[in-house]
Amino acid sequence: MPVVPNPRLLPLTRLLPLALLLPLATACGDAAGAQDSKTVTVTVGYQSKTINTVTAGTLLRSLGYFEDELAARGKKDGITYQVKWQDYATGAPITSQMTAGKIDIGSMGDFPLLINAARGRQLGQPTRLVSVTGYNLRGGLNTVVTAPGSPLRSLADLRGRKVSTSVGSAADGTLVRALKQAGIDPERGIEKLNQQPSVGASALAGGSVDALSQFVAWPGQLAYQGKARALYDGADLNLPTFHGVTVREKFAKERTGVLDDFLRAQRRATDYLRTRPVAAAESVAKETGLPAEVVYLYNGAHGIATFDPALRPELIGALKKDVPILKTAKLVGGVDVDSFVDPAPLRRAARAASYPKAGAAKAELWLKGRSTTRTFDSPKQLLKAAKGAEVRAAYVPDALTGTLWFADRAVWVADGSDLRAFVTPAHAKTYIGRHAGARVVSYADAVGRAS
Repeated sequence: MPVVPNPRLLPLTRLLPLALLLPLATACGDAAGAQDSKTVTVTVGYQSKTINTVTAGTLLRSLGYFEDELAARGKKDGITYQVKWQDYATGAPITSQMTAGKIDIGSMGDFPLLINAARGRQLGQPTRLVSVTGYNLRGGLNTVVTAPGSPLRSLADLRGRKVSTSVGSAADGTLVRALKQAGIDPERGIEKLNQQPSVGASALAGGSVDALSQFVAWPGQLAYQGKARALYDGADLNLPTFHGVTVREKFAKERTGVLDDFLRAQRRATDYLRTRPVAAAESVAKETGLPAEVVYLYNGAHGIATFDPALRPELIGALKKDVPILKTAKLVGGVDVDSFVDPAPLRRAARAASYPKAGAAKAELWLKGRSTTRTFDSPKQLLKAAKGAEVRAAYVPDALTGTLWFADRAVWVADGSDLRAFVTPAHAKTYIGRHAGARVVSYADAVGRAS
């Protein structure tokens, strides 16, 4: 999630701190610190369309699990608990409201979480990271896309080009790291435009930028709509990225039981998503207006995101590697990650063992009118099953990184009788370079070959 609410092209090093320090006039309601003796209001900041946070936001709200937990608590202690859900497009206003004491619990991506920690400490409202929503151990939640007819075929082609991103977001961190690996100076080698995701998407469609680097669910949504083509898969970095839940330290101490209730509710929402992924995708789609097919790409049974509240060591290790990126951009002076991460509430509230790590993604077919999907051991098997069927969505894993993608938006390679799918042209080129005789074929040709 980006950390800058201003959609114009701004020099972030001047304006971001101000944007984070000023409470937003649009916030409403008081956080739990202000209540009478019989009523407690808990304010939760979330991002409905950042669908990697749904177990602490959109899905959790629609299921009513947090309210259920608080109602049970209220019967015991004679207090009426109310939940105010505050929906934002980005993580920055959530941090702004938390540092003003107006939001108690919030969810956001890994880079914004670090800024949340830094600003909270700076302004006397320290926060703690208490759980994870969704993650991808390779970094596949962030993607660089170009226009469908763009001549760009690899990240190296971005040299000297205009690229839209949200500075301070995980997507910008992916862009910075990827450019460095490609031998391009992230600041001087491209013309970077600091924009909100929606503004960047419009800029890409209008041809005023050459590429867009963004987080879930923007790349998948634009690809699904035929408005973009993947240029770089964040999984190439092989570095975990995730979203998590942060809480004001003062609130956590004063309302320990309420925080426990939230984490129990999050665990229940995670169980629901993992056991009923299609229903969860349909629910989130209804709440957000996003296509259910896009939601499922990320949140499905073999989706790009894996949902598990556990504060896995790999994720915390990746968070520490993010700090230097933000320091270089002068967005934080430094963050003590170990003191920011607090695993005690989750251990106390959700004692069940963590879910297993995500396994290798499989090809998956969602037929129209069905409430379940079918999985296949190979993309070729999926193509056979899809031919002549009423397909709602078909998903295939990238043969190199395992990142799931829409079958009809993937780059297909025929290698003898075998068919392999790739998220980007660069991946297909890499595979072809290793396999004599392999060549790129169209999606229609791949379907024909699979028959």
